[in-house]
Amino acid sequence: MSGKPYTNPEFSADYVIVGAGSAGCVLAARLSENGRYSVIVLEYGGSDFGPLIQMPAALSFPMNMSHYDWGFKSEPEPHLGGRALVTPRGKVIGGSSSINGMVYVRGHARDFDHWAQSGASGWSFADVQPYFQKMENCAGGDFDWRGKDGPLHVRRADGINPLFKAFVEAGKQAGFETTDDYNGAKQEGFGAMEQTIWQGRRWSAANAYLKPALKRKNLRLLRGQCTKIIIRDKRASGIEFEANGRVQTITARKEVIVSASSINSPKLLMLSGIGEAGQLREHGIEVIANRRGVGENLQDHLELYVQRECLKPISLYSSLNLFSKARIGLQWLLFKTGEGASNHFESVAFVRSRAGVEYPDIQFHFLPVAIRYDGKAAAKSHGFQAHVGPMRSKSRGQVRLKSAEFKQAPSIQFNYMAHEQDWHDFRHCIKLTREIFSQPTFDELRGREISPGDNVQTDEALDEYIRGHVESAFHPCGTCKMGSADDKMAVVDEQCRVIGVDGLRVVDSSIFPSITNGNINGPTIMVAEKAADHILANAPLPRSSLEPWINPDWETSER
Repeated sequence: MSGKPYTNPEFSADYVIVGAGSAGCVLAARLSENGRYSVIVLEYGGSDFGPLIQMPAALSFPMNMSHYDWGFKSEPEPHLGGRALVTPRGKVIGGSSSINGMVYVRGHARDFDHWAQSGASGWSFADVQPYFQKMENCAGGDFDWRGKDGPLHVRRADGINPLFKAFVEAGKQAGFETTDDYNGAKQEGFGAMEQTIWQGRRWSAANAYLKPALKRKNLRLLRGQCTKIIIRDKRASGIEFEANGRVQTITARKEVIVSASSINSPKLLMLSGIGEAGQLREHGIEVIANRRGVGENLQDHLELYVQRECLKPISLYSSLNLFSKARIGLQWLLFKTGEGASNHFESVAFVRSRAGVEYPDIQFHFLPVAIRYDGKAAAKSHGFQAHVGPMRSKSRGQVRLKSAEFKQAPSIQFNYMAHEQDWHDFRHCIKLTREIFSQPTFDELRGREISPGDNVQTDEALDEYIRGHVESAFHPCGTCKMGSADDKMAVVDEQCRVIGVDGLRVVDSSIFPSITNGNINGPTIMVAEKAADHILANAPLPRSSLEPWINPDWETSER
């Protein structure tokens, strides 16, 4: 990269959005909706066309392909024996909503109340609930709580395989609650999973928001990698990007909005001179705004698989051979139906780990096959598994620059399992899953334990297994924290404006003050819906008066 960037007079708009991911697609649609403003979206990734992205059952492929994934890895994690964990982020139209597991979880109402209490004024559950309803087109669920005519189609899983029903029944037999809609009033309990799938296709933010909006004359999608934000006199005036080896600029008449992910958004801010001054100077970057919080507060969910053999030939193992895969693929290509039209996460549970915990802090995903995220079978037999992990770890990590070269991946250190409570919580998760699988409904189905294995019983053995096998659930967030302007660790204020720089906002999962309960694609889309109103100076949607269900015995009972 050398010489003066090329300025193309056509490359200017009122709003310039960096990243066509879960948040950027929403913003592109909403900011261009009234026709008054021109919008340019810059995306580095390629097309989301084809079955590897659009067929729900193919979900294990795109997140393991460099064509669709940025290929990030953490630094060796000190509390996990020095393992470096993969950190997939979507490098494709639709961003991570085009490579994720299509699980739809809003989060618990209390998550957002905690956001407001931590300094993100105006982001309590009462404030955000109307935006969840605005975005949803939900085929079922709690009618008072759910949206019915939004762009994001959400469907209730069919749960045809008997193993799904067995998992929910086992939770009930173990004394836990059930829930008819974990995205409604009652998150706590065992029930059917919700999926961002519509008419047999992955319903990404690109399909829901961006593609329909691109028919408008005032919205344009450009391809290239953003190298930095152009800031003059403490005001963002555009961005610099590289495409086909040429560095060019896009002028923003009103604002630049960074929606590049919880990894790339802090990286881009730091490359542009916004971050901790000492770190920026180490890389020869001029300090525009000294914000210590840029790249800090990194959070994620970890999970383990607890896998068992299935004594009856009813799992998805029968579908893993080449002939079955071909049949499934052909049926999906022709009709968008069959096993290819599901992500196969069709049962879920949110439970509390102990008495005194007000709302769920453990999540289960149940899958009727013993398989890894990369699509490899764990055993040469029928099986089933639960993905389980605690949702509110106190461990925090960071994203840092390795150099001032925009093409170099940043340093990512999650600092997983840094708190002693993390180890206690994970041991409890494994023991609890074993208890659920030991219920009478599984008696005729339950074979040997594949993992962790029947020999892994003591706390020491469990800790060793956790250290060697725990995996990311791929929910990184929090690296440009939203908070009050006087919070030295906050990066954006309650309207998503970067503190210390005018005309610049960050809108994506990086602004989460704290991680939400469950998968984060839904909350990320909500954040962008609400941010669009802030950007356009629209009156916020009327606050909700709904109250979530809280277990009346939460202070004295775990279940």
